[in-house]
Amino acid sequence: MTESTRTALSIVDTGCSCCAPAGDAAIPTGRQSADPRGTPVGAETYQVEGMTCGHCADSVTEAVSFLNGVNDVRVELVAGGASLVSVTGLASTDAVRDAIEATGYRVLNG
Repeated sequence: MTESTRTALSIVDTGCSCCAPAGDAAIPTGRQSADPRGTPVGAETYQVEGMTCGHCADSVTEAVSFLNGVNDVRVELVAGGASLVSVTGLASTDAVRDAIEATGYRVLNG
């Protein structure tokens, strides 16, 4: 199995704190769907401030994916606003919020 090359999303911002110091770092992998096609039924959606690129989405996805009870994580980056993180599964709202905030982003709801 070959791994596809990932590129940053088109809304990369020069103020992206996650990419600026170590742009060459390996992108973490986890169960993810960085995909704006829709929120699955039963998903809890969090508004998250400060995410600006694919690496930001990957960091949050990885952190949340490893929580017990999480089945899927979807991230929709929003340029200049709060991005949406949808989580399906039985993980508590507090656990998801803590995982997102531990990666350095601010949860506006949830």
